[in-house]
Amino acid sequence: QVQLVESGGGLVQAGGSLRLSCAASGRTFGNYPIGWFRQAPGKEREFVAAINWRGGSAYYADSVKGRFTISRDNAKNTVLLQMNSLKPEDTAVYYCAASGSLYVPNYRTTDSYAYWGQGTQVTVSS
Repeated sequence: QVQLVESGGGLVQAGGSLRLSCAASGRTFGNYPIGWFRQAPGKEREFVAAINWRGGSAYYADSVKGRFTISRDNAKNTVLLQMNSLKPEDTAVYYCAASGSLYVPNYRTTDSYAYWGQGTQVTVSS
């Protein structure tokens, strides 16, 4: 079992930066790929970024590629999402999620992840 808690959200002006943190409890955290998703009001939850269990491979949505960076520190049970050059369209609730297995068939789909945090609000003003 893995419990996830996101933090670091807030209000920022366009062009600014935020760093989201996903803190996990559970001994097997280091075995699981981790994903970040976001959901804006009235929209479906969408993939943002993911990282494999070793941290050697990262995957990004086209909309954030080059602006966001995902990283993990398994010793600290933490995954970070550094968000730079933020845009108003990045406004959403951001969720981190952990898979329930070492490998997932598709990092970009919500059904690849078994454990979810409660989310943290990111608001980017224009």
